[in-house]
Amino acid sequence: MASAGRTGVGTNQEDVRRHNLGTALGQVHRAGRISRAELTARMGLNRSTIAGLVAELESLGLADQVKPSGTRVGAGRPSVDVKARTGAYVLAVDLRVDGLTVARVGLGGVVQARATGPVPADHDPHATGDYVVDLMKLVVKDVEPRAALVGVGVGVPGIVRAEDGLVRLAPNLGWRDVPFAQILADRIGTAAMPVLGNDADLGALAEHLRGAGVGVQDLVYLSGEVGVGAGVIVAGRKLDGAGGYAGEIGHMPFVPDGKLCHCGARGCWETEIGAPAIALAIGCPPERIGALGEFLEGVHEATPELRAVGRHLGRGLAGAVNLLNPRVVVLGGYLRSLFPLVHEDVDSELAVHALTAPREQVLVTLPGLGGDSVLHGAAELAFEPLLADPVGRLTAACHDVEASLLAG
Repeated sequence: MASAGRTGVGTNQEDVRRHNLGTALGQVHRAGRISRAELTARMGLNRSTIAGLVAELESLGLADQVKPSGTRVGAGRPSVDVKARTGAYVLAVDLRVDGLTVARVGLGGVVQARATGPVPADHDPHATGDYVVDLMKLVVKDVEPRAALVGVGVGVPGIVRAEDGLVRLAPNLGWRDVPFAQILADRIGTAAMPVLGNDADLGALAEHLRGAGVGVQDLVYLSGEVGVGAGVIVAGRKLDGAGGYAGEIGHMPFVPDGKLCHCGARGCWETEIGAPAIALAIGCPPERIGALGEFLEGVHEATPELRAVGRHLGRGLAGAVNLLNPRVVVLGGYLRSLFPLVHEDVDSELAVHALTAPREQVLVTLPGLGGDSVLHGAAELAFEPLLADPVGRLTAACHDVEASLLAG
């Protein structure tokens, strides 16, 4: 999980320089625009060193020095601003049970182009890969010739093995041990493997860096789609678990001998608060569940059935608050539309089931990035190699991918 700064130093002068260059780029990327004086203060280096790093970022086409914004404070000339140049970009994919979004995202988190589309009805992994690549072709068709594709990031509603992009289990897609990163790599013709992450983890990353959790070190992002997952940040870092699979909160046992879940168990929390439960509560036909967001927009007062979903949400959140003591809980996916309708029911269950001390510290809120949390998180995941080593990543930029996609 990326945080405000990177730690560690290189083993020689060149390693130190590359480390500092990546750290400077990370600060510019997260801020979008930052004064050189602020960059100096954040990195704890002298002004001449910062000036050299910024000049190198300019020469690499990753940043520009521009006239300062805002009011000058103190005597002397105002410090120039350093602004991310959006020539380096990534392709970000938000793969959901009911649809796809692909975006071209530039440095600074700027969405340059996006395309949305359906997923195969049977969620066949190979057909899904074809659908993803079709949308990728749409978002790169007007890319500038000198722009560099530096990564591909994908958010998946399931358990992902980070080192090779193997989807161990995505029950709502019907996937088990699917090598989806390799499936995509084969279609876009690259040896540079796309990077995959759990959708809730990526939502948490994005909200921590750019959304409702900026400056917050302990956060839970709840992804409420057909299934429910959680991305958890503790002390500014993602909670991974022994195998990287922490956060499957939707499969927390909730109702003894309750409804059958896609995972094969009964009574999981997501069977009570996921999209099917919400759809049933508002009379959305099962075949229209992909349009659940539109149905929710037409609901202006919670029915008793919808309030029951709100109470289930609040009681489960109480367990998360007691266990993790977060400062912020962000409700994403369909929960983003549900919460304003049932917030009183959620609050009442929190008051009953959450311990007083952690309850007093937590804010339950909506995503600062709206419906794009996972998409931005996928972009941040794809940018990580560039921020770790700008020179090395640009040297290995995915020109083969660009050529393949543009040729299509």
